[in-house]
Amino acid sequence: MAKNSEQHLQIKTGTTLAKKTRFDGVLSFSDSLKIDGYFKGEIESTGFLFIQKGAQVHADIKVRSIVIGGSVHGNITATEKLEMLSTGQVFGNIKTPRIKIADGVEFAGSCDMMRDPDTVEIFSQSVEKLKTSIESF
Repeated sequence: MAKNSEQHLQIKTGTTLAKKTRFDGVLSFSDSLKIDGYFKGEIESTGFLFIQKGAQVHADIKVRSIVIGGSVHGNITATEKLEMLSTGQVFGNIKTPRIKIADGVEFAGSCDMMRDPDTVEIFSQSVEKLKTSIESF
C-alpha cells in the first residue's frame, strides 16, 4: 500500500532541476525545489526540498523540510521534518525534530532528533545536560 501511495505522490515545487541537469556549486533558495538530476555541492534553504527517485545529490543539506526519493550522499539538517520514501537512500548523518522512514529505505549514518527550543527546561536540568541540549541545535 505504501508504494502505491508514493507512486501517486504529487508535490508542488517552485523550481525543478530536470533529469538531465547537472549542477555543481552552492544552491540557495527560499520557497521550494525539486531535484530530478545530479547536484554536487551545498544546499541551504528556509524552504522545502524534494529529491526525486533517480536523482543523485552529493551535498550537505540544510533546509526547513525535505522528502527524499533519490540518493543523498552528505549530512542533512531539516529544521521542521524529514521524510524518506521507499526508494530513498541516505549516506550521511541526519538531524531533524520529525522523521518518517518508509520500508525499503537504505540509510547509513546517524540520526539526531532535534528538540524544540521551547521545550528545554533550563531551570530543572544540570549544567552538563543543559550544555548537551544547547549543542544539539
